Amino acid sequence: MTSFAGGGELPTAVRDADSPSWAVRAAAGRRLAAAAEVPEIAEVLQRLLLDAYDTGVVQETAEALLQRRDMWGLRAVLAALARAVDLSVADQLAAEVDCDPRWLSGEPGGNEFFQQLRVLATDTDEGVCEEAQRLLARLSAP
Repeated sequence: MTSFAGGGELPTAVRDADSPSWAVRAAAGRRLAAAAEVPEIAEVLQRLLLDAYDTGVVQETAEALLQRRDMWGLRAVLAALARAVDLSVADQLAAEVDCDPRWLSGEPGGNEFFQQLRVLATDTDEGVCEEAQRLLARLSAP
């Protein structure tokens, strides 16, 4: 296992991501969201975002990532949404994006959210790019 800055919290959360308990996996997703920019953590987050056993894990992980209010969190959720094959997982991810308060006009951070989507609409990951473009098209529709 790669050694992470910040001590034992992340390696413990990585182990917890494989727990048979949905609550433990969901808590791991919340903790790991803080390090979404670390490639090894991003891989674990994708597994949690695509957890076909319990959408509670998907919800908690996606919420934590979106609460970061940065491109790393949004990118992780869009990547999972693009790859979701389980309908309940895809619906949960879409609901989390749709419920992001930055969608609301006048909400602080709204412009930042659209800027992040514009950047992600040119992402090298085709799934992220397509999801960001789809969201931008939906937002700009009259």
